[in-house]
Amino acid sequence: MKPLIGITTRSQLEGDLSRYTGLATYTRAVDLAGGAPVLIPLALSGDALRALYDRLDGLLFQGGVDVHPKEYGETLEPYCGEIDAIRDATELTLLRWALAENKPTLGICRGIQMLNVAAGGSLYQDIPAQLPGKLHHAHVKGNPYDFHAHTIEIEANSRLARALGVTQIAVNSLHHQALKQIAPGFHVTARAPDGIVEAIEPDDARRPIFAVQFHPEWMVDSDPRMREIFKAFVQTIIGDR
Repeated sequence: MKPLIGITTRSQLEGDLSRYTGLATYTRAVDLAGGAPVLIPLALSGDALRALYDRLDGLLFQGGVDVHPKEYGETLEPYCGEIDAIRDATELTLLRWALAENKPTLGICRGIQMLNVAAGGSLYQDIPAQLPGKLHHAHVKGNPYDFHAHTIEIEANSRLARALGVTQIAVNSLHHQALKQIAPGFHVTARAPDGIVEAIEPDDARRPIFAVQFHPEWMVDSDPRMREIFKAFVQTIIGDR
């Protein structure tokens, strides 16, 4: 039986209609890797969220808007972007359960940022404002979402390097925030040429946690090696059965 992978959703308000949505790129990547994706609604009661969490074999935290700086002890600055407080609350709850119980977890873009915050780390609220001179990491309007913005250097002994089979690879870039203080119990395993963190992993290699700043789900067709990130994540679950 395929493992159930819960994917957290994002809030969308259209007039009087409130929606919780997830991009098809994530569900397709999970399906291609051998998992069965399940979208997780926001604003559930604690009991309902826990009941859903307990039935899931793994969690995927997708990209999206900014994490509220209060969650890592900072004041909201004008250069911080859009906030989704309901999503923050749901994802922090799920991540803290997952971290405490070693449930397999994959964080992508906002997902790596939220993972770092949930585990006790912090973020740069805006790369251009706080780290002038760095590469342009935000999406450039008109570019395809799988556009290779820069390369990353990957630690040779890392889980990410084993999954991809290389220690350098070209990636896309769709973010304006970045990891600042790395959470206790984690270490950096990949960086962009300007030093921006592109991946972290737990110090304890037995913990089934994957986290990347780039968006492999947009590149599963243009660079099939990116599928291996999702396959390694799913295999972590299957291997424990």
